[in-house]
Amino acid sequence: MTVSRSSPEPEPEPEPVASARREPSSMVGRMTLIMEVFTSRSTRLPLEEVARRTRLPRSTVHRILDQLVCLRWLEHTSSGYGLGRRALGLGGGEGDHGEIRQVAAPLLHDLQIATGMVVHLAVLDGAEVLYLDKAGGPFAASVPSRVGGRAPAHSTALGKAMLAWLEPEQVDARIGAVVGRLTGRTIGEMSILHQELSRIRRRGGVAFERGECFPGVACVAAAIRGREGPVAAFSLAGEARTPLERVAPLVTAAAHRASLALSPDPRPSRRARREAVAPERTWSAEAMNRLLATGRDGDWM
Repeated sequence: MTVSRSSPEPEPEPEPVASARREPSSMVGRMTLIMEVFTSRSTRLPLEEVARRTRLPRSTVHRILDQLVCLRWLEHTSSGYGLGRRALGLGGGEGDHGEIRQVAAPLLHDLQIATGMVVHLAVLDGAEVLYLDKAGGPFAASVPSRVGGRAPAHSTALGKAMLAWLEPEQVDARIGAVVGRLTGRTIGEMSILHQELSRIRRRGGVAFERGECFPGVACVAAAIRGREGPVAAFSLAGEARTPLERVAPLVTAAAHRASLALSPDPRPSRRARREAVAPERTWSAEAMNRLLATGRDGDWM
């Protein structure tokens, strides 16, 4: 008689060593655990992947990631989370600013020579713009900006040009808690700011500002854009009565050239593919030549 034997129970697979790791008891420990998964400046991870690698609860990871983004240790784009400017700055002082400055320097010089106006290069840093460079003629002393200085992003053409290419939720996260007025012309309400950003997108990314940051100063700006969004911006500044529309093509052309130099990959990001807002305005060679000829005659004001 054959006695049937039940097959032995399979032994459970050993748990990965990492799973035995206990969740850090302190907030600092959990934040450190999350930061450690970003092994290089090019690392981009979605929320679910950060939770999987750290083995922390998804809700905990989401809450900490939001705090790290607000503090600029991380940044959040359509491709996921990555190291922010504060983390990158620990390694090299300037973070990514050195490359931006190098690409922008000749364009900054050309803009100043062609227009005689004050030219700025700035990046978006939280709720503020950080001025990386400034060049100008006699009017430069009347514009109280400085290299290394900051200004509220929503009050400047530079900041609005960059904010226009962020998701509305990102704008709210950056600006919502700190929106305020510097002058009587500063935008002081988020609903009005979003309307202005929508207008900027509709006109191809050109942002204007008259007396919103500094009384008596007018600016026009355009963002330098990468595949994941704005990386910097150029602006031209002059007296309040300056007809900025006449020089707008020059600043947009410079921003476009810098964008191509920094992000030569022509494939758009997912956000760019969703944005069927308005094509960026292009200017014919004839129109550009007429504008430059006017600039050489000194008739910019």
